Amino acid sequence: MDYKKTNAPLNTVTRDMIELSKDTGNVYETVCIIAKRSNQIAGEMKHDLEKKLQEFASLNDNLEEISENREQIEISRYYEKLPKATLIATQEYIEDKIHYRNPVKDKANID
Repeated sequence: MDYKKTNAPLNTVTRDMIELSKDTGNVYETVCIIAKRSNQIAGEMKHDLEKKLQEFASLNDNLEEISENREQIEISRYYEKLPKATLIATQEYIEDKIHYRNPVKDKANID
């Protein structure tokens, strides 16, 4: 899922973890699923931001160029205004857009 086109809230929302963990039956497992997805999203966001800011990097920056780079500031502000990775991951989990599996449970079902 594209983190730029998410309908996740911008502010922190209190969630009922018991309600969220109905699918897994385990609150800890639900939190781990959301946390792992959140780390993936955060890494993707960081990579995209670094890639865009790399265009502005130069080896011989002087003080005037650093203070006048408006485009770089706008890109940084855009990424600051995006929802946090944990909120995006939680929204994806609620909307059943995260595919997950538990190898221990899979092995128990096979035996």
